[in-house]
This record gives sequence, C-alpha cells and structure tokens, in this order.
Amino acid sequence: MGDDSVVSRLGSMKALLGIVAGAGASYGIYKLVFGRAGDAGVNRKKSAKSVTIQPGSLMAKVSGFKVVSESDNLDPTADAKSSDVFSKSAASLEPRHLSMLLSLLQSSPNPEERRKVLVTLGNAAAFTVNQDLLREFGGLHIIAGFLSDPSPELRVQTLNALNNLSMNIRNQEQLKIYVSSVMQMIEMSPVNSDLQLAALRLLTNLSVTDNHQHLMKKSITLLLSLLVVSNEVLQIQVLKVLVNLSSNPDLMDDIVQAQAPASLILLFDGCTSTSVLLRLLFFVGNLRSWRPSAQVAEALRRRQDSLYCVLLDGSSQLHRKLPLLLSHPDEEVKSQVARLLT
Repeated sequence: MGDDSVVSRLGSMKALLGIVAGAGASYGIYKLVFGRAGDAGVNRKKSAKSVTIQPGSLMAKVSGFKVVSESDNLDPTADAKSSDVFSKSAASLEPRHLSMLLSLLQSSPNPEERRKVLVTLGNAAAFTVNQDLLREFGGLHIIAGFLSDPSPELRVQTLNALNNLSMNIRNQEQLKIYVSSVMQMIEMSPVNSDLQLAALRLLTNLSVTDNHQHLMKKSITLLLSLLVVSNEVLQIQVLKVLVNLSSNPDLMDDIVQAQAPASLILLFDGCTSTSVLLRLLFFVGNLRSWRPSAQVAEALRRRQDSLYCVLLDGSSQLHRKLPLLLSHPDEEVKSQVARLLT
C-alpha cells in the first residue's frame, strides 16, 4: 500500500472524531482510615499516580492490563469518506466506522487522539446495536486495556465507555473479569475524583443482577469506608452498589460481617442529604431482612467493628437515631423510617 493511501486512510479515521460528544464527568477515590476521628489529612487534589500508601490503609497496587491484540473481525483497511462521517450521529455509525475507531485506538501514539476515540466509542455504546457490534469486534477487551493507561483522563473515558457497554447483559459476561481491577482503581484514586465516580457507575451496572455480585463481596469494607468520607454525589453512587448487593440473600453473611466505620451511624441524621438518607434506609431495610441464627449473632457481637454491630445489633445507636427521623420534612423518609420501626 502506498504512502498516499496510508495518509488518506488515517485522515479518514481521524475524521470520525468529529462526532465526539461530551461524556459525563464523575468523582471518585477514597482513603480508608479506621480508628481516627475526622478523616483529616485526605488530599482530594492528588492524582492516582501520586497517592502515597499509608500504613494500615487498604490500598493495593493496581495491576496493569495488556492491550488485547486486534481482533480478526477488525478490518484495518476499512475506509470512510470524511463527508459521510461528519453527517452521522453516534446512533448511525456503521460497523466499518466502529472497526476503524478500534484500530485507531490501538495504533495512535497521541493520548488526546485516543481520548477522543474513547469518548466517541462511549457515545456510540449507548445504543444496543453498537454494544453488540463492539463485542463482536473484540472491542470490549481493546477498550478495557486502557484501564491501566497512565493518564487519569484516559482511564475515566475508558470507564465511561465500559459503563455504557455494560448495559448489555451479554457484554457483562466479558466485563466481569475487570471487576477486581476497577475496585483497585477506586481504592487507589483520590477521594471524590472523576475516576472513582466513573468506576462506581460501572460497578452499579454490573451489580444490577445477581450474576456477578459475588465478585464484589470482598470490597464491602471499601465501599462502607468510602461512604463516610465522600461527597454527596459519590455517596449516592456507593449506596446504589450497596443496595444492589444487599438485595442478594446469598451475600448477606459477607455484608454483615464486613468491617464498618463507627462513623457510619452519623449519616442517619436530618442534616444528611435526603437522596443519601433514603438510600441508607433502603440499605438497612435489606439488611434487616436477614435473620441470623443465635450462634451466628453471638459470634458477630464479638466483632464490635462489624456492620452487624454498627447497624443491626440491639446495642446499635441506630435504634436511638431512627425515631428522631420521624420528624424529617420528607414524606418518603418518614415512611421508610416508620417501616423500619414496625
């Protein structure tokens, strides 16, 4: 193939980037501190790369992913006219366009170009037909390969694309292998960073059904700890995952035994955002549907830092705080509290 043809092909592929639309920003990462008051010392402006692992924290080293090689289904010689591409929306992209974008994503040395491709693929993945095509082209693993990219912005756009792709049940079967790495990314990232929120959104989709919830059961303490140090937007996303997980009876033993910060009880207060408080009450309602045997309950009582002792045991401060919420101005909050008290 001549040089002119190669230049023409690359120019055509880059023209695809004209359809890029903005993807939603997110917030994210946490630092777990038990046995300390106030959660002081959290630097919310640090990048994931500059986070220092503190003694006693749960931070783990993020393992990288190898970029999956180009699928046999991809056609690297696919071409498209610039005039065709500029006239198309993300919904009307053709298979050849998606194939070219995946090829460009793997071959481009330009981080900004890769970011634009990921945004474009993420927008295209909002449509079912493209979700299926990207899976068939091997695109899920190609995109997921950028979870280990050194650029936080590229990792955010990767998570956004995977989030849309995960709305497809068949895609979830391929994406489940990345749950552990996404959890590690949450643990390593700065509190309330875009990375954390994007990662939690992906986990929310993957936890909607009980097919892959068991992959998250070892991260309950991480989620509970994040809940008490994050902002409202992040708290809501954390609680979406926790409510999903606590709806699965098979996970309840793991959830109630998880280590929980004592400060969790402080969120059951009229000063807490109504959106957060409602989800907390739903979470507690799910927990209360679990009935331990007398032997199990006694064993849990010996672990004063377990979620069982913090929220469920007879000695929990929650029993004192719930009646106070009956005077909450929101009717749904009062209704949920009344249900828990009956």
